[in-house]
Amino acid sequence: MKRILKRILWSIGIILAGMILFFGIYLFKARSEMNNMSPLETKEVISNIFSMNDSFVNMYLLKDSTQYIAIDAGNDASTILKELKKINIDPDRILAVLLTHSDADHVAAISAFNNAKIYLSRPEVQLIDGSKSRFFIFGNHLSAREYSTIDDQQVFKIGNFKIEGFLTPGHTPGSMCYLINDKYLFTGDAFSLKSGKIERFNEFFNMDTQTAIRSMEKITQIPEAEYIFTAHHGYIGYKQAIFDWKKR
Repeated sequence: MKRILKRILWSIGIILAGMILFFGIYLFKARSEMNNMSPLETKEVISNIFSMNDSFVNMYLLKDSTQYIAIDAGNDASTILKELKKINIDPDRILAVLLTHSDADHVAAISAFNNAKIYLSRPEVQLIDGSKSRFFIFGNHLSAREYSTIDDQQVFKIGNFKIEGFLTPGHTPGSMCYLINDKYLFTGDAFSLKSGKIERFNEFFNMDTQTAIRSMEKITQIPEAEYIFTAHHGYIGYKQAIFDWKKR
């Protein structure tokens, strides 16, 4: 009996050691990849569009008179609130948050926006309701009490903003880009920017890179867009960013 118990304890110990090693390697790799990201500082990027810096990620705000809509919600609520204070923006004036996807670094400050309505793509819900895992056995979590879902190429308005959602699966199954007023394209983690050109997002974080590449092709076919804003690699003019990709 003692021998059996000893074997069981050894087996449990080996399993736990393996899990600790696996997650340690994963976290080390994740941190290394985050260090290669280049988000914008907190500032007004162009007229009435603000970037909010939260470590390795940006959320964005678009101003409509005295109100705002947000693209994503940052990695840490306390940091986002501090950054908002720097540029004198009241979080209660943020009336909507458009989530590009539901990863933790994009949703953390949702609870700080008491008056905001939350939007995300319909396919992304499967990562929140437990239907699909994001990593290993873990799903994503959304603190919002309610949210509205958006379908591919659905067009809707919030205040004076015309918004069109473009479903771009790959990084997550429900990743969505938002075209605002036919000019400003917010892409989340659909791709990265390198030397002023779009490139595939880091495969380490993607759920399905081949699908993400096909989604990139879709994003190069929005001729009215003028700017691209990414979550981790800043922003750039649309035509410049997609030029080489369209030649492939």
